Amino acid sequence: MAENKTKPTEASATEFVSSVENLIRRGDAQILLEMFGRLTGMEPVMWGESLIGYGHYHYKYASGREGDYFLTGFSPRKAATTIYIMPGFNQYSDQLRRLGPHRHSRSCLYITRLERVDRAALEEMIVDSVKRMKSMYQWKP
Repeated sequence: MAENKTKPTEASATEFVSSVENLIRRGDAQILLEMFGRLTGMEPVMWGESLIGYGHYHYKYASGREGDYFLTGFSPRKAATTIYIMPGFNQYSDQLRRLGPHRHSRSCLYITRLERVDRAALEEMIVDSVKRMKSMYQWKP
């Protein structure tokens, strides 16, 4: 069975954010570091080279594949900042309507500028998604 390649590291999330070249992504990431810490009550942990995660949970699929991943987090990518809403977006249609300019996939929300989105809607999704993940999986702070 293949092992999950994305794992927590000892790297500093603050140092990583400070090294982000794009000034908009760096500024947004600095705001998100504070926001995620305040909303989750957890410390940021680097997962791999570019993902900042909060908390973590253990999953096991019916196929037998299992592993660990963060409850929520974000990554300042070149094209957009990716915010990880792990339970997906089916239950967040109201928040997505209010959010403003964005794209999303199964559990990734893509935002090009944090100043253009409704932060209250974003915060609601983050808080609720962590609550849902904690109720679904064994998790560790």
